[in-house]
Amino acid sequence: MYKKILVPLDGSELAEHVLEHVKAIAKGCQAPQVVLLQVIEPLLVPGRPDMGVANSYREAEDKFEASVKDYLSRVAEALKKSGMAAGTAIARITHGSAAGEILNYATENGVDLIVMSTHGKSGSSRWHFGSVSNRVASHSAIPVLIVAPSGFRTG
Repeated sequence: MYKKILVPLDGSELAEHVLEHVKAIAKGCQAPQVVLLQVIEPLLVPGRPDMGVANSYREAEDKFEASVKDYLSRVAEALKKSGMAAGTAIARITHGSAAGEILNYATENGVDLIVMSTHGKSGSSRWHFGSVSNRVASHSAIPVLIVAPSGFRTG
């Protein structure tokens, strides 16, 4: 049924609560591929920085991207140890939103299912990840499973 499952993560434990659901779905459907995705928004450089400041921002972005790659690789390795085929991807936002980048990745890469959390780094606030999951679900042409972390109640 599902051959490629996309799992957007933001590096938080709350977002990772979806992984048990992903394992069950992937094993049940014998999905050959699970893709872990983290969208990196660019650092905002105030004003018109000189070259030294601009280079410092680039270095910071590069270090952050390296830490994201390490994180996604660790999560993928843990999924592989549980018997799943898991790959990683990093999307950089240059223009647009996290939700838009998730939807673009899904469309451009033949994803069959998106599984994501209602909460991420922002915790109980729906301002960031919750609103991202709502936008993805509202605009996706493919199925989206939104998982609330256990013990989390909204209302």
